[in-house]
Amino acid sequence: MQTTLNLDEALLNEAFQLTNITNQEELINLALQELVRSRSGSSGASRRKKNLLDLAGQIQFVADFDHKTLRETRHAAD
Repeated sequence: MQTTLNLDEALLNEAFQLTNITNQEELINLALQELVRSRSGSSGASRRKKNLLDLAGQIQFVADFDHKTLRETRHAAD
């Protein structure tokens, strides 16, 4: 399908530099694929990524948690 677009030239140039793509059509197709993949969870994983804001208030922190002890215990089991 052929479409005429007015694109932000600075954004377009930055995308070209980040991807090393030189063709506008390829760049737009890649951008659309990434958008669909990120929004639909179609990257092979059946679950969607949770928005971090959805987790607000659900994580409980323990003040005296010692991550080093946990690591030592986990490696000792290997």
